[in-house]
Amino acid sequence: MAADSVPLLNNGDDNDSNQSETLVYWVKEFGYESKRLWHLAAPAIFTAICQYSLGALTQTFSGQLTELDLAAVSVENSVIAGLAFGVMLGMGSALETLCGQAYGAGRLRMLGVYMQRSWVILLITSCLISPIYIWSPPILKLFGETTEISDAAGCKFAIWMMPQLFAYAMNFPIQKFLQAQSKVMVMAWVSALVLVLHAFFSWLLMLKLDWGLIGAAVTLNVSWWLIVIGQLLYIFITKSDGAWSGFSWLAFVDLFGFVKLSLASAIMLWHLWKMCCSLEFWYLMVLIVMTGLLPNPLIAVDAISICMNINGWDAMIAIGFNAAISVRVSNELGAGNARLAKFSVLVVSMTSVIIGIVCMIVVFATRGYFPYLFTSSNAVAEETTKLALLLGFTVLLNSLQPVLSGVAVGAGWQSLVAYINIGCYYIFGLPAGILLGFTFGFGVMVNFLYQFQPLNGKRNSDTHSTSTQEWNQLEMLSFKINIFVGCYEPLGPKFTRIGPHSWVAMNFSKIDEQSGPGRNVVALNSAVFHGFMGHRKRSGGI
Repeated sequence: MAADSVPLLNNGDDNDSNQSETLVYWVKEFGYESKRLWHLAAPAIFTAICQYSLGALTQTFSGQLTELDLAAVSVENSVIAGLAFGVMLGMGSALETLCGQAYGAGRLRMLGVYMQRSWVILLITSCLISPIYIWSPPILKLFGETTEISDAAGCKFAIWMMPQLFAYAMNFPIQKFLQAQSKVMVMAWVSALVLVLHAFFSWLLMLKLDWGLIGAAVTLNVSWWLIVIGQLLYIFITKSDGAWSGFSWLAFVDLFGFVKLSLASAIMLWHLWKMCCSLEFWYLMVLIVMTGLLPNPLIAVDAISICMNINGWDAMIAIGFNAAISVRVSNELGAGNARLAKFSVLVVSMTSVIIGIVCMIVVFATRGYFPYLFTSSNAVAEETTKLALLLGFTVLLNSLQPVLSGVAVGAGWQSLVAYINIGCYYIFGLPAGILLGFTFGFGVMVNFLYQFQPLNGKRNSDTHSTSTQEWNQLEMLSFKINIFVGCYEPLGPKFTRIGPHSWVAMNFSKIDEQSGPGRNVVALNSAVFHGFMGHRKRSGGI
């Protein structure tokens, strides 16, 4: 009896030992994957925060002037400039694919030509949409905004912000040009330097010299153009490793074909994902306009704009992880490692939720203080404090939702996310917000509350898809996409690191890896990391 018990005890010890080893191995793999994700996400987060902060800081300083000035800047940033931003982003989308393909194929000179063609097209587009800035007061009134806010946003601010529109037209092609070459740190350092200058001159012109909204327009315009000039100087001085060979008349060759290619690329390959992003943008824009229709619209618009600013800063962190997980899922599926792709989703989801919880706690702890960073009005601060509870939970949900969207992009589920957005934002969210906000008198809190609907809907559906779909089917999906966009040869079983890290913000680029004796130039379905270490073959798997 005693002899029989010995092996049982030994087996128990062996099981405990195996479990301990498995746990240690899992922790090591978690740390390794987390390190790779942060390696991708860190420059993305830094650049996004710096560029987002330009408009957010302008809004912060305008809140120290008057309630009307804060409302004017909020409406212009969200509606007028936001519309221009979306149009410029959409028109410049195809350049990412073209530059990535040219760089991967070694046709460096074509990167400069493509960038110049995109400049021509986007500058013409800027001229076409510039009347929106000129006629912004009647446009805002048409959507129901009050005369006071419409005139302040249009006549006192939007009309002076037209240089920013043309800066967008120059900046987007430059960013795609640099991203294709893995030179994202250049954008990060330029954005950081400009942000410091922007903060100082905003304080000087808006508060110290009392230039008001004109000072806000001057600093914001100059800041965006400094970003453009700084990046251009880098390109002109370094020649971007041969990608820039000077201005060329080729930029004006086949412009119509380039436009058609841009539109076709945007519609065929990018439309559903861009629609997903655009729906979120338009939802927030409509939310601002709806809030302006409530009683006491100045305070309502100011309060919800402050909350959106805080939410926007937090969202920049999530956007960085969005790019990172999109890269990881794409790379691993392309390499035939669906299990590792799933593990990456687990790691980034846990990391994002932890960050979201920390940010939510910070919002709750500072709810009586952070409104005064944006306004000197007690009424606006009190209204913002009332929204802090909803803001905190929104921050938490926002920490996960963009990550799941990144998974959808990497796995080829863009259409699903787009349909979820349509249903959550427009079929359910806005009608319910209008009904409760106006008919039942819940006011601005309901408008802000209904940001939860798309977040919850997308989270539940994406999580369901991630847990129920066969990841092995995604390997074949990724392979088909690779072939569709023009792989030179199928992916090999391994990848090895051949270059420095970088981050590509949007949905298409290139990965330039070496597998065995030949080179694979692969255009994946989503944001792709050039020179990033792909799958490192490990025994046992995860």
